[in-house]
Amino acid sequence: MREILKDIYIWSKLSPPHGYDFNGYFLRHGSGNLVIDPVPPDDDDMEFLESQGVRQILITNRNHGRAANRIRERCGAKTAIHPEDAKHARAQGCEIDADLLIGSQIGPLVVISGAGKSPGEVVLFWRDRRLAFVGDVVIGDPPGELGTLPEDKIDDPARLRSSVKKLRGLDLETLLVGDGVPVLENARARLQDLIGRFAD
Repeated sequence: MREILKDIYIWSKLSPPHGYDFNGYFLRHGSGNLVIDPVPPDDDDMEFLESQGVRQILITNRNHGRAANRIRERCGAKTAIHPEDAKHARAQGCEIDADLLIGSQIGPLVVISGAGKSPGEVVLFWRDRRLAFVGDVVIGDPPGELGTLPEDKIDDPARLRSSVKKLRGLDLETLLVGDGVPVLENARARLQDLIGRFAD
C-alpha cells in the first residue's frame, strides 16, 4: 500500500497472463473512505484498510469484484456496482449491496458511463482534483501510455471507443487505471494519443 497522490493509496498484484499489475485503490475522504476495484490485499494492506475504515467499495465493472467480499466482511463496508453489471458480478460470487447509478455522487466522485467493455462499466470522476478512476475503459499498458483490452474481451468495441472519446472531453490530469500503470499527469494528451490510433 502506497500513497500515490494526497489521500489516495494504491496496492497492486501482478497478473502473469497479462504481464501487468491489477490495481486497487483506497481514497481517504471526510465524507467516508472508499475502496475502488480492490485486488487481494496482503496482511499489511488489510491491516491498513481496517485501521483507516472503509465506508463503501465501488466496483467499476463486472470483472473487478476481485477482493471486495473480503474487505466488505473485514471492514463492514457496502459494495456498489452499476445494475447492468451486477448480475455477472454476483454470478462470480461478488456480494452487492447497492447500485452505482450514472450521474450519482459518492463522496467527491461523480459516476460517469464508461460502457463498452461491459454495459455497466463506469468511470469515477473527481472534478476538483482533475482525476478519474477507470476500470477497463482504458489500461495503462505499456507504462506511460494508454491502451485498450483486446477486442475479443470487449462486448461492444465501438461503444468503448465512444466512451474513451467522451473521457477525453473531461478536464483530466490523472487517470488511475484498474489494469497497468496509472497516468499521473497529462492524461488528456495520453487519451488523445490512444484515440489517434483508433481505426474509426
